[in-house]
Amino acid sequence: MTTSVAPLDLVRQEVDRSLREFLDRQRPMFGDPHLAALLSAATDFLAGGKRLRPAFCYWGWRAAGGGEEPGLYAAAASLELLQASALVHDDVMDASDVRRGMPSAHRRFERMHADAGWHGSAGQFGEGAAVLLGNLLLVWSGQMWRGSGLDPRALAAAQPVHDHMLTELMCGQYLDLLEQARGENTFDSALRVALYKSGKYSVEQPLRLGLVLAARSRDPWIDRLCAQYGQQVGIAFQLRDDVLGVFGDPAETGKPAGDDLREGKRTMLIARTLAEASPAQAAAVRDLLGDPALDEQGVERLRTVIEETGALAACEGMIKRYLEEALAALDQAPIEETARAALAALAVAATARRT
Repeated sequence: MTTSVAPLDLVRQEVDRSLREFLDRQRPMFGDPHLAALLSAATDFLAGGKRLRPAFCYWGWRAAGGGEEPGLYAAAASLELLQASALVHDDVMDASDVRRGMPSAHRRFERMHADAGWHGSAGQFGEGAAVLLGNLLLVWSGQMWRGSGLDPRALAAAQPVHDHMLTELMCGQYLDLLEQARGENTFDSALRVALYKSGKYSVEQPLRLGLVLAARSRDPWIDRLCAQYGQQVGIAFQLRDDVLGVFGDPAETGKPAGDDLREGKRTMLIARTLAEASPAQAAAVRDLLGDPALDEQGVERLRTVIEETGALAACEGMIKRYLEEALAALDQAPIEETARAALAALAVAATARRT
C-alpha cells in the first residue's frame, strides 16, 4: 500500500465496514420493538465523523512495523464508539441542540417523547435516554476493542494505554465543566482543557495504542514520539476546533454558527480575547458569552471583538507553531517511511483551516 490513497480515506472505509459489522451483531439484543429507537440513534450517530482517531491508531501500528491485519481495523474502530459516547454526553452537558448536522441525541429523544404525548418531562426523558445511549456506546467501545481479533499479547500490552486514555477523557470533560463554571480562564487552564478534553484522546493516545499494539511494548521512543508529535497535533487540533466553533461554516462543522459562544466555552480564543480586550470589549464579552439566546448580531459582535483584539490571529499562530513542531519531531522518529508520510498528512488534515 502507498500513500497515493489518502491516509484518512483508506482507514475510513475499513472502519466504517467494521462498525457496520459490529452493529449488525448487536441487533438481536434489540429485538424488542421498544428498544429500536436506541439502536437507531446509535446507528445514525455513528454514520458521521472524520475517523481521525482510528486513523492515528492505524498509522501508529504501521509506524511500528505492523502489517495488514483485519483485527487492527476493528480495534481502531472501537475508538469511534468512544468518541460517540463522549459527544453524546458532551451535548447533554452543554445543552447543545445539533451535532453533525442532526438533532443531538437528547433532543432526538426529547422530540420522540413530545411527539408520542407521553407522561412527564420530555426534556428529562431526552437527557436520561441520551446518558444511557452514551453509556451503551462506551460499553460497546470496550467490547469491540477486546473482541477485535488481535493477538491477545498485543491487546494485553496496549490495555494500560487504553485504560489511561478513558480516564484522561473523563478528567478532560470535568475540566471543561469546571472552566465554564469558574468563568474567567487563563492561557494555562485553556491549554490544559485542550490537551485533556481532546488532544490526548484524539491524537496522542490513539497513536500510542497503535504503536504499542505493533511493538507489544512501550519503548522510550514511543513515548517521545507521542509527546513531541501526538500532544502537539492534539492541542493544535483542539485549537482549530475552538476556532471553528466560533468562525466555522455550519455546513462544515455540523453545528450552528457561534454555538460555542452560546454555550460559554472558555477556550484559548476567549482567554486571549479577554487578556487583550479594552474595558468596553471585555464587558461585551462577559455580557454576551454564554447567553443561550445569543442572536446573530450578538455572535457578530463577539467575533468582531475576538478579531480586533488579535486573539484569532494569535490562535492561528499557535496552531501553525504546534504543527511545525510536531512535523519536526516526526522527521526524527525511527518509524516506517510510509507511515511517516501518512502521519504528516494526518497532522495537516487535523489542523487545516476550514473557516
